[in-house]
Amino acid sequence: MAKYQILTLNNIAVAALDRFPRGRYEVASELQHPDAVLVRSHRMHDWPVPASLKAVARAGVGVDNIPIDALSARGIPVFNAPGANANAVKELVLAGMLLAARHITEGWLYARAVSGADEEISRQVEAEKKRFRGIELRGRTLGVVGLGAIGVQVANAAHGLGMRVVGFDPNITVSNAWRLSAQTEHARSVGDLLQQADFVTLHVPLGESTRHLINAQRLQCVHPGATLLNFAREGIVDEEAVSDALREQRLGAYVCDFPTNLLQSHPGVVCLPHLGASTVESEENSAVAAVERLRSFLEDGTVSHSINFPDMDMPRSGGHRLLVVNANVPHMIERISKAIAAQDINIIDLLNRSRGDLACTLVDIECPVPEAVLKDIRQVEGVLAVHAL
Repeated sequence: MAKYQILTLNNIAVAALDRFPRGRYEVASELQHPDAVLVRSHRMHDWPVPASLKAVARAGVGVDNIPIDALSARGIPVFNAPGANANAVKELVLAGMLLAARHITEGWLYARAVSGADEEISRQVEAEKKRFRGIELRGRTLGVVGLGAIGVQVANAAHGLGMRVVGFDPNITVSNAWRLSAQTEHARSVGDLLQQADFVTLHVPLGESTRHLINAQRLQCVHPGATLLNFAREGIVDEEAVSDALREQRLGAYVCDFPTNLLQSHPGVVCLPHLGASTVESEENSAVAAVERLRSFLEDGTVSHSINFPDMDMPRSGGHRLLVVNANVPHMIERISKAIAAQDINIIDLLNRSRGDLACTLVDIECPVPEAVLKDIRQVEGVLAVHAL
């Protein structure tokens, strides 16, 4: 049996790579004909896609570095690992709120700069500490924009700190709604949330609908002196608008994971070097999830947490399996079945799912998939990829 070849475009946690059975998989950073790619931050937009490629998995959440449309046109699914870094980001959001609420970074910089004998340092600190007087989180209101895996964890943790929590997410999934504390109140809009919250944290993906979600117009609604936290994506916030809001003291502080020339030395801003998912546990969890999704797809055609493919899960029927990826147009199942029947092969089970312009069909048959069947299906107009699993 030929081995699956897995190309790694970044360093991937060893604990995750060990999930590939050595007898069935070859994993390396240099392969000419990979079946799948494991990637973290490597930019793939200019990467030459080999004809052998069947799948891509991102050991993380964001997929800005992956050419989704180009891969979809070739029938290649893209997987990611939502939720695997949720705890890491949640903890950093809580730390960010504390940094801002207690003016910890300003106090730390001041304490580092104080000089003199210990008695003189003590005297200066006692005289100046009132400059860094902060507030407590308990009793304050946290607004959470985006109630996915991370947003839900942040909201629930904030309740544990004694905060009131207001959330906004018109697209919350049923599973995340079940996980969200019943104490969380629901805002009617982003503007409604901004009017109520002492702290606002953003947990939405970057796309056309969320670019500059926080802009000059919305910052007119902000609760006076509020702290804005962005550990999602840089482009979700209009930095010029944030700078103006800070200068005009409508916004009290901005804590983010994306240093820029405009904000990194700005009073009232705490910029961190993109630390959201940078923990040993998060990197390992994300990589393990990516590996498991690749294995499930390559071995069984199962699709879970794909950016561009419909979810697919059909138990093996004991036979041999065929996967067809095609444009979502009429008569495809009929044409696939006709190609199989032309070889006098019986279909044991079949599953068809679609998502947007793409459709996938899993077919279990009673014998190994003949090359003639693969050839006939590949010739059908609209078929993007065919795999014997």
